[in-house]
Amino acid sequence: MVQAVLLDIAGVLYDGRIPLPGAIESVAKLQQQSVPLRFVTNTSRQSPQQVKQYLDDLGFNVKQEQLFTAPAAVVAYLENRHMTCYALVHPNLDVLFEPFQSTAPDAVVVADAGERFDYMHMNQAFQHLMAGAQLIAIGDNRYFKKAEELVLDAGPFIHALAYASDKKPIIVGKPSTTFYEVVVASTRCAAQQVLMIGDDVVADCEGAIRAGLLACLVRTGKYRPGDEARCELQGLMCADDLPAALELVGL
Repeated sequence: MVQAVLLDIAGVLYDGRIPLPGAIESVAKLQQQSVPLRFVTNTSRQSPQQVKQYLDDLGFNVKQEQLFTAPAAVVAYLENRHMTCYALVHPNLDVLFEPFQSTAPDAVVVADAGERFDYMHMNQAFQHLMAGAQLIAIGDNRYFKKAEELVLDAGPFIHALAYASDKKPIIVGKPSTTFYEVVVASTRCAAQQVLMIGDDVVADCEGAIRAGLLACLVRTGKYRPGDEARCELQGLMCADDLPAALELVGL
């Protein structure tokens, strides 16, 4: 029986600037039932505070302690290891990583940097990697949905740097098992009692299943017909949207 729920944000709760049908009501229902609820995202063009404010503005009732973002997880990773970094990130995240910046960094942190994914910034990151820095990545997503089109996420640029430097990236965010373990621990439930609902079959669903969670793929957001068949693991559930996913598991 499902005792806690993890929700991806973009593509599950909203599409663009519009809440998906039944999403606000579903979140409110879970909050009223006192079901441990966590909002998990690899979104890295906004700070955690900006993500919360965006959800609040759309009509979702989100507490800051319920929100787990990949950028915040990377900050904690750096803090715990007393590491410095070169941050190839979106300008909105500069304030998060400014305290760790160094001209001789221990790590290169790569997020969805948007227009900063140019030759100058990529080559600077490459130089630091060749000098011995580790490669730390906020998620490994190939693309995301922006307005009505799919656009490149950080994954392709992370893999380009990994290929050029022959460095294996440390993924801190979905689909990292470590990321899911941290979120699950906050619910005080066993992994097999926690359901992850997302629109990305790899980052959301395969990542969750590998970490021992239940997973449901919703056919909204970045979902494309046939994504179910891409899952290499057993146990994937599918539903048309968030309300249907919750109904599927009796919530």
